[in-house]
Amino acid sequence: MYILTLEGREDQGAYSVTNEEGRQVLYLFEEEDNCDRFAMMLEDEQGYPEMHVLEVQDEVMIQTCQSHNYKY
Repeated sequence: MYILTLEGREDQGAYSVTNEEGRQVLYLFEEEDNCDRFAMMLEDEQGYPEMHVLEVQDEVMIQTCQSHNYKY
């Protein structure tokens, strides 16, 4: 499983957004290529700073999301 972080700020958490209901949503990717493409879209089309793709353990990430009441 893969997540996005800001380049150079990997220790500050993963990229997430707030949805219409005010809940934090974390993007989790099964394929590294999909995560890379999403990062490029954010950087190129949305003007985001450089993103970093980080591989994470599936179980750990899902437990973290559940404990913080994040959608994933």
